[in-house]
Parts: sequence; structure tokens; C-alpha cells
Amino acid sequence: MNNSLEFLKAIADDNRFRIIVFLKNGERCVCEIQKEFDLPQNLISHHLKVLKDNKVLFDRRDGQKIFYKLNKKLMDSQLNKLIKITGGVK
Repeated sequence: MNNSLEFLKAIADDNRFRIIVFLKNGERCVCEIQKEFDLPQNLISHHLKVLKDNKVLFDRRDGQKIFYKLNKKLMDSQLNKLIKITGGVK
């Protein structure tokens, strides 16, 4: 249960949730994320770090660029746990 709580805390922030939605269709460079949200670079970095530390995102480096993508396996797992806890979707 504790993992679920940490997961929920990580995604509950409005900006982090918006980043997750932005990444739902695939991998994006950090520069694309920053441009999309028009937030300061340090704030984007903070949100990406929180999501990465909670394994919500994967990252990879390609030269100077860092790309992020959703950990869809974790997202599905956590969603299934929440469905179980609440007794299912009605």
C-alpha cells in the first residue's frame, strides 16, 4: 500500500500530472516538455526528478539531450491496485 501512496503523491501535483498526460503518446525531449509548459527550467527539472525517482518515468541520454517516457508497466500496475482497493470500476 505504501508504494501506492508514494505513487499517488508523485502524480498528484498539477504540473506533474500534466507532464504525464503530455508523455502518454511517447518519448519527449526535456526541451519539448519545457516549451510545452512554459515553466522555468529548474521547476521542470524538479518535477521530472520527482517522477523519475518514483519510477513513473524512464529517461535516456542521446548526446546533449535527455528524453523521458512513461513507465507504462508501473502506471498499469498502480491503476490495477487502485481498482482492487476501491472494489472495481462501476
